[in-house]
Amino acid sequence: MPTDAQLLLLDGHIVGSILEPEQVTAAVREAFVLHSRRAGRVFPVVRERLHTGGVFGIKSGDVASQDLLGFKAAGFWPGNRALGGEPHQATVALFDPSTGRPLCIMDGNAITTARTGAAGGLGLRLLARPESSRICVFGTGVQARVQLEYALTLLPRRCTVQYVTPGGTPAPAFESAFRQRCDIDIARDHNDAVASSDIVITATPGAGPLFDADAVQPGTHLTCVGADTAGKRELPEGVLSRARIFVDDRDQARGIGECQWAPHLPCTEIGDLLASNRAAERAERDITVFDMTGLALQDLTVARLLYERAMEQGLGTSVAWPW
Repeated sequence: MPTDAQLLLLDGHIVGSILEPEQVTAAVREAFVLHSRRAGRVFPVVRERLHTGGVFGIKSGDVASQDLLGFKAAGFWPGNRALGGEPHQATVALFDPSTGRPLCIMDGNAITTARTGAAGGLGLRLLARPESSRICVFGTGVQARVQLEYALTLLPRRCTVQYVTPGGTPAPAFESAFRQRCDIDIARDHNDAVASSDIVITATPGAGPLFDADAVQPGTHLTCVGADTAGKRELPEGVLSRARIFVDDRDQARGIGECQWAPHLPCTEIGDLLASNRAAERAERDITVFDMTGLALQDLTVARLLYERAMEQGLGTSVAWPW
């Protein structure tokens, strides 16, 4: 057996330095199309609560035609905030499907942030009304920031942004990050903010409904990020039944996403739109929801991109991994 095999390690600094939004978007788009054509497999998701108060999950899959195989081990540990750390933690591993030998282990935090932001951007481009310019964001964390970043990049007009925090306390750092690109202020009333917005982004821990159902007006597009575990939700009852629902994976959304609360409602996988190169046919007053639970294929196509770039540029740390 070979004794000179190497395992490549990519830390968060390296991963962050070689992630480029356009390339990430292309990789995420590829993942959705692969999934639509069933050319890539998504294995059953593991998502379990721990005795420590954290949530641990594994998303895995493969693309046989590309010899792409791997998983992401990730979760949420709220206690990390008190330690000065990031509550979301993720690690991605790629394997040689012919031998099972690990090829690369990389920090998955930046990958998760970037691929989820790109997915939200793709959904917004396909589903939101083109003239949208009023945005409501629930949350001010990493995912709220990246979703708003993509929205401001994609929308053609200067936007007005209202953001909602749990206690209604302003978040100066969040505001300053976007002040030059939009008119931004904290929402004084979350229902009023939803009612006056074209786009609503929910990027919270998913502890419960964030607003009243009747606050959502005809024509609104909702990007839903926080429901990714059984029992989580951000939307109130009554919104999904009024909406056209789009998901990354139908079964997964009904198991751990917003659709778990209305599994009988029809929904469309967004990869089907991308595979056919068409936007959703929406009426002016249609409410659209993109229920994002995150596909293993998104992590894998982005990780493959990073692995290839790191190998080309000689980045990362190689350690002996004889087998």
